[in-house]
Amino acid sequence: MRGTLLLFLLLFSLAFYAQEPAIKTEQDTTATKAEKKENPFNTGFYPIGFFDIDLRYIIKYNNYEGLRLGIGGVTNDRLSERFKISGYFARGFKDRDIKFGVGGSIRLNKEYKTWLNLQYKDDIQEIGKFNFLTDDRVYSVFEPRLVNVTQFYKERTWQTNVQAEFIEKILAEVRFSRSRIDQIEDYRFLNNGELFENYEIAEVTGSFRISPKTDFITTKDGRVEYFDGFPKISAQVTQGLKGITGSDFSYTKFGLKLDYYIKRTNLSSTNFLLEGDYAIGNVPLTHLYHAYPNAPTKDEILQRFSVAGRRSFETMYFGEFFSDQLVTFQVKHSLRRFYFSERFKPELVLISRHALGNMRNPEEHIGLPFNTLEQLYNESGFELNKLIFGFGLSFAYRYGFYNLPQFEDNISFKFTFYAKF
Repeated sequence: MRGTLLLFLLLFSLAFYAQEPAIKTEQDTTATKAEKKENPFNTGFYPIGFFDIDLRYIIKYNNYEGLRLGIGGVTNDRLSERFKISGYFARGFKDRDIKFGVGGSIRLNKEYKTWLNLQYKDDIQEIGKFNFLTDDRVYSVFEPRLVNVTQFYKERTWQTNVQAEFIEKILAEVRFSRSRIDQIEDYRFLNNGELFENYEIAEVTGSFRISPKTDFITTKDGRVEYFDGFPKISAQVTQGLKGITGSDFSYTKFGLKLDYYIKRTNLSSTNFLLEGDYAIGNVPLTHLYHAYPNAPTKDEILQRFSVAGRRSFETMYFGEFFSDQLVTFQVKHSLRRFYFSERFKPELVLISRHALGNMRNPEEHIGLPFNTLEQLYNESGFELNKLIFGFGLSFAYRYGFYNLPQFEDNISFKFTFYAKF
């Protein structure tokens, strides 16, 4: 019954539009590269001749790799307008392991910005993380939640995909991938009486994004979204292909994300984010869903003091919950910024987040203890942003059915970082 309810909520939300909210957002898939090269901290690329250095790869940090340093990028139109070559190389100082990726792209159609891409990567991925292909590139000079992530797996993946923009309001992508999955955590998947620790996965994925009321400024480098005050929608379907290139599992995954952003004349704004994810078939935990937890598993409040994410549940601990059916709903209400001086204009944001999920056969996932979300998960709080140099403070409290016995275990106190260059 609960699974039926979650599926109903997922399908019902098709009546609306949604996706990434912002007054100004920047697209960068191969199909729609919309950077302003004049400011690399806004676009994520620093051009050197015919090569754009990708700032995402230079420095990162997480609990498994520790400090991760690297270099990567993609060729630009100075080399060719018809093809691109990309790649990256990185090393973690804690795990002392090398990660890399290499790829190429060929433009098939200029009018519809259609590109054919081929890529190979040998890297790590977070367990339970789910991304929409058309949102694959959302650059941030600082990736907040990545600092706290604890659970990863290794993947060696070949993938080919086609990206297109049929009209300026619709982005689409189709991808085929084949991956070798090796465990970092002590995890095994029991499927039809056979125990899998490492496995092969082949997937075909279709994804699209509709931005029905988005307007654009066109620059010589592409386009930049500058107003999206109306809803958008992102939808995605993934099919696991058992037997194709030695793949071990067959399954189907659905995802739908709806984002509604309202900006008012009094300079306040409200953002509603609704996401539904649904999986059927034989799906290992590595490819299921979490609700983007962001609470380090430490005892004291100050020990958990770290950086707050953009869409994460700040009081939910890493590895605490996994689901094969998941609905999350988040509301952020930003008040008009307080004016003390031109340099000091802090912003108060009120936040409420909720999650409901289910796991049909949790006994199939062995080695990693976790809970499920059959009851409603609730947290509320606020952010006081842009206090100094883009830094602010975040506070959240966990309440309801999943409220923990120790009061301090329900509290999240962190810093925020919103920089504008």
